[in-house]
Amino acid sequence: MDNGDAAAAGIVLAGGRSSRMGESKAALEWHGSTLLHRTAALLARTVAGPVLVVRAPGQELPGLPAGVEIVEDPVEGLGPMQGLSAGLTAVADRVAIAFVCSTDLPFLHPAFVRRVLRGLTDPEVDVSLPVARGFPQPMAAGYRTALAELAGKLVADAKLRPAMLFERCRVRRTGDAELLADAELARLDPDLDSVVNVNAPQDYATARQRPAPQITVQRYGALAGGEHGPREVRAATLGAAAAAAGLILDRHVVAALNGDRISRDAQLPLVTGDVVAFLSADAGG
Repeated sequence: MDNGDAAAAGIVLAGGRSSRMGESKAALEWHGSTLLHRTAALLARTVAGPVLVVRAPGQELPGLPAGVEIVEDPVEGLGPMQGLSAGLTAVADRVAIAFVCSTDLPFLHPAFVRRVLRGLTDPEVDVSLPVARGFPQPMAAGYRTALAELAGKLVADAKLRPAMLFERCRVRRTGDAELLADAELARLDPDLDSVVNVNAPQDYATARQRPAPQITVQRYGALAGGEHGPREVRAATLGAAAAAAGLILDRHVVAALNGDRISRDAQLPLVTGDVVAFLSADAGG
């Protein structure tokens, strides 16, 4: 966990088949994995609460990280409000707040998630809604899980736009300048790329052409060889970082992410600013 809010859950709305994309966004390839796997795994490394994926009835999903739960919408085709209702209902008895997002945010950064969730530290706020890059971002926002009942009632009344929920609760809207007043977010995601989504094939193609995140790697102990000190590489996953360091993540090698998370998961997503230390498992890594 990357110092996330211990009371927070992560909820990913998988969506169904996209008419503009021609296929499910959830299954789109992303650096050897999928957009859905990447988003779910990123939330799992950011929050301490449960992480779940809300899918359409009968929707086939690509592989998910271990421990991620699946919730099914009771009715198909009712849009994000139905998914929000199902997700909040599934975690309302376990956590007080949740970060809710769509599956198609390939540049979502933990620093953005943490900043949005901090908008809910005020008990008078029900929704922490970023207004980033010129638009409200209800599918990259923080919600009190107590809103589950209200969201369900709105769905039953066919009031399916998130704005209809916002009209009935207390919303804190946070613009670019206020978001970027957070030093960590300003350093790691200065353009607020966290809210860039892929709605059409060209969006996906453009996103896929971007370079992988810049991270720092260092090999320790028997793995160091003649290499001394850290170096910067570009890698979107832990497996790619290992390859850039000339290593393979097998039973002899483990990685420490940002000094606290130990993993051999080659698909673990990395983001700008991550520091990965590779250790010999035989040396107690």
